[in-house]
Amino acid sequence: MSKPKHPRVLADTEAQVIVSNLRVSPRKLNLVAGLIRNQPASKAVATLTFSKRRIAKDVRKALESAIANAENNHQLDVDRLVVSRAEVGRSMVMRRFHARGRGRSARIEKWFSHLKIVVAERAEDAAGKEAA
Repeated sequence: MSKPKHPRVLADTEAQVIVSNLRVSPRKLNLVAGLIRNQPASKAVATLTFSKRRIAKDVRKALESAIANAENNHQLDVDRLVVSRAEVGRSMVMRRFHARGRGRSARIEKWFSHLKIVVAERAEDAAGKEAA
C-alpha cells in the first residue's frame, strides 16, 4: 500500500523549482532574488547573467530549471513566462571558531539558504500591456 497522491499546490499555469542549502546568507540571496521578481523570464535570465554577485550564477541555473520544468512537464509557453515568486528562506547555520589573540576565540557563522522560484504563464492581454 502506498500513500495517497499529494494534490498539486500550484495552478495549472505555474511551474516551480526549489533549491535547498545554498551556501550564501539569506540576506544576500534575497538581494539577488529581488532583481528577478515580477520580471519576464527572458529578462530575468539576462539580468542574472550579467550580475556581479557570486550567487547569481546558481540563481540563474535554478531559474533555467524552472523554465525547463514549465516547458517540458507542464507544456507552458516559454515566451509568456514571468517570475511570479522568488522566495528565500533560512537553512542551517554552520558555526566555526576563529582563533584570536591572547587565547581567545570568536564564533564564525556560515549561513545557508533555501530558494524557491515559481514561474507563471501570463495571459495574452497582460503581455500586450507590458510590451506597450
